[in-house]
Parts: sequence; structure tokens; C-alpha cells
Amino acid sequence: MKVHVNLNVCQGHARCEDICPEVFGTDAVEGKCVIHQPDVPPELEDKARLAVRNCPEGALRISSR
Repeated sequence: MKVHVNLNVCQGHARCEDICPEVFGTDAVEGKCVIHQPDVPPELEDKARLAVRNCPEGALRISSR
């Protein structure tokens, strides 16, 4: 599974990073989402899905590999 962020929508709440810091981070300059691992390892898929569902702006999405 892959994760994607729409930076035009992201407001920098960082819920994704709070839930799954192995995959998501925050840009130090703009405060928006940074994806550390676009290709999510199988052992982190559940955490990444939870992070995507918890984005208040809906800036994150999941796609198949």
C-alpha cells in the first residue's frame, strides 16, 4: 500500500505523525505533512490507515502498490 498527501489541503495538524511517526512527519519550515515511507511496510499498514482516517482535512489518501 502507498500513502499520498495533498499539500494544498494539509493544514499541519500532525495527527498523522502522532499516530504513525514511522511513516509520517512534519516539515520544519511549512509545518505540513512529510511522508517518510510512501510504500508502507505491511507491519505499519494498520497504523497508517488509522492516520489517514484521522486527518481532519482529508489531505491523505491510500492507494494500492
